Amino acid sequence: MHGMISKPPETAANRNLATSRVVLLLLVMMTGIAPISLYMLVPALPVLAANFGSDISIAQMTVSLYMVGIALSQLIMGPLSDKFGRRPVLLTGLALMVAASIACIFAQNLPQLIAARFFQALGGAAGMVVSRAIIRDIYERERVASMISLVIAALMIGQMLSPLTGGLIETAFGWRAIFYAITIGAIAVAAGIALALPETRRSRAAGSGFRGDVGMLIRNRDFIGYVMCQVLASQIIFTFAGGGPYIVVTQMGRSSAEYGAWFATTGFAYLVGNLLCVRFAPRHSLERLIWFGLGLQLCGSLLNLLWSIFGWNEAPAWLFGTQMVVMAGNAFVMANSAAGAISIRPEAAGTASGAMGFLQQGIGALMSQFGAYLGGHSATTLPLTSAVLAISLLCACMMIFVVPRRQAVVSETLIEQAEEEESGMM
Repeated sequence: MHGMISKPPETAANRNLATSRVVLLLLVMMTGIAPISLYMLVPALPVLAANFGSDISIAQMTVSLYMVGIALSQLIMGPLSDKFGRRPVLLTGLALMVAASIACIFAQNLPQLIAARFFQALGGAAGMVVSRAIIRDIYERERVASMISLVIAALMIGQMLSPLTGGLIETAFGWRAIFYAITIGAIAVAAGIALALPETRRSRAAGSGFRGDVGMLIRNRDFIGYVMCQVLASQIIFTFAGGGPYIVVTQMGRSSAEYGAWFATTGFAYLVGNLLCVRFAPRHSLERLIWFGLGLQLCGSLLNLLWSIFGWNEAPAWLFGTQMVVMAGNAFVMANSAAGAISIRPEAAGTASGAMGFLQQGIGALMSQFGAYLGGHSATTLPLTSAVLAISLLCACMMIFVVPRRQAVVSETLIEQAEEEESGMM
């Protein structure tokens, strides 16, 4: 039994939500509150280490344990949102984030701060998993990918600015002021959800629950294939980000600032890929867009491997120029495979989104370390680019051997509806 795919109920309420700029803004804010809070503190890590008289590696745990909190939150909050509704889980998660942020302000030592940061992530990341479920609640399957891409595109602008913002706040007011800003942001998002976001969870069949949802999902080939495709695509980012600094700074002898500038080009390419996905998704099937993205990933990965073999990408322009092609394709693969995964059983979109997010973050932590090992223990870029190509091939194998082929037709009506919604939101 493949692809239990259904459309959201065509109601006036759903139509209003789908075209609401306020709802779109809330989706961006609830998705971004956790990752932006992560990156805002990064520039202050040396100050934290000096302030508490600890090694920088201990201060780094305010980031690493935060990422663990994000991963666990995905696994917990998704199923809870299916059972109790999107709004209660979002508001509870944000309440936990506010409480933990206040605890960060008054932390007297690093262990207290690290623990508070873990709970800050555990609550704040509810928005990441529930936002994908809300998108599936109010949009048709073929519109989900474009809406995920639109939210990610807006979010990435905030993520790119958050380290700068955190650094400016720390310089002007001290590191505790960063948590004042995060607390105010979390309260603002919670207020917006309480005032402007209605409950979107679908009605559930009698007797359905977490066990039934999980059982049906893991027995579904479509779900497994889409999830693994999305998770493997995300590992390209984690692996390259883990090894990139060692290659640019250690092997190529460039400064860390120059590495940051080059790495930003891959983020820009990912942003462009998401914006293109927003434009193309209403006109092409979800599967076709995944294949387009896989093609770009494979071409870019193969070229980077060839540059490594011939020794050409020992300069950042070659390495990152080709990686930009990979990242543009990566945006198509991740958004559309995520849309496919959460569309298998729409009433369990939270559970599906949570499982996908947990695997993405959990495996990502390991692959980041793996990428760092490849970059830091080799004299060329060949090991890292080989790993990226191998992941790209595995990602394509998920679509070839796991996801059943489907002939999807995108109607003119759907295109017109998407254009109306897009013009209403932009």
